[in-house]
Amino acid sequence: MTSKELLSFCFSLIFVTLFSQTITGVITEAATGKPLESVAVYFDNTTVGTTTNSEGFFSIDYTDAIQTTLVISYLGFEKLYFSDYRARRELNVQLTEQTNALETVYIDYDDGLTRQQKLWIFRREFLGKSPFGKSCKILNANAIYLKYDRVEKVLTASASEPILVENKALKYKISYEVVQFETVFRYINLETADYTPESVIFLGTTFYEDLNEKQKKRVLKKRETAYFGSVQHFMRSLYHKEITMNKFEIYHKGFKSDPWEWFTVQSIKDSDLRKITLSAKVSILYSRDQQSELKLTISEFYIDQYGNYSPIKGVLFSGSMGQRRVGDILPTNYEPK
Repeated sequence: MTSKELLSFCFSLIFVTLFSQTITGVITEAATGKPLESVAVYFDNTTVGTTTNSEGFFSIDYTDAIQTTLVISYLGFEKLYFSDYRARRELNVQLTEQTNALETVYIDYDDGLTRQQKLWIFRREFLGKSPFGKSCKILNANAIYLKYDRVEKVLTASASEPILVENKALKYKISYEVVQFETVFRYINLETADYTPESVIFLGTTFYEDLNEKQKKRVLKKRETAYFGSVQHFMRSLYHKEITMNKFEIYHKGFKSDPWEWFTVQSIKDSDLRKITLSAKVSILYSRDQQSELKLTISEFYIDQYGNYSPIKGVLFSGSMGQRRVGDILPTNYEPK
């Protein structure tokens, strides 16, 4: 695999871990002071979330398994992100209306690709080409703005509202708020839309609604299939120094190696985080079947016991892990049964 595909599934990390608790608060409009109803309050990339009532009040519980940013989102207003929520029991905030509206987009604007072609590429590179990705359906495609740059050979996407995705295989309804989506092409045929990606970046905040209320075994099995061998699985194994135990093998220049010849895992005082360094590009083989590559463009990154890591952009996966997309990714609070 020669193309570098950046997998991003976490918006930020929390750098402390305390006991579980409840956060309550009231959300109002900054201009009028009036309470806002139906504001989304959720922990990024998890199934833990709620909405405000008619008085703007919300209450949300979380456990130590929740390590991601608290997101407050309401259509037409600036989003708020909180990483220090563990030090709070009450969070009263005011939301201001958005001033940086999305640029005007003409659906039929001639940028070299038709709307249908751009949407087809977006679905493949956003949702994925795996059976899980192919089972996904975007429920509000009209909210997605797509633009192709002929000179740079780049497709970008934004949205006027969270992109709603139904993952029929893994039984999640996903609300994805796009921060950045970019596909850079090594090759693209503007007539047929055949293409080879050079890189894919997707960043955003995500809330998962679990649709498997009856805990059907076939759905749980599919979720396990999606989890084992994933970035989430690998990062958790790296944190606990259980790479070999969890069926991962590390190779360097074609030769099997001791993982700790290349990785270092360093504890951080007064923190549950680990500092990770990687001295060279390595190949990762899971269960002697799924092959990936990992390299860093940064000197180090940080990881917690649940597999959340930061910064994201400097940690580059290709191969099996790099090809996974929104349709393959599980909430960070997922645990195999």
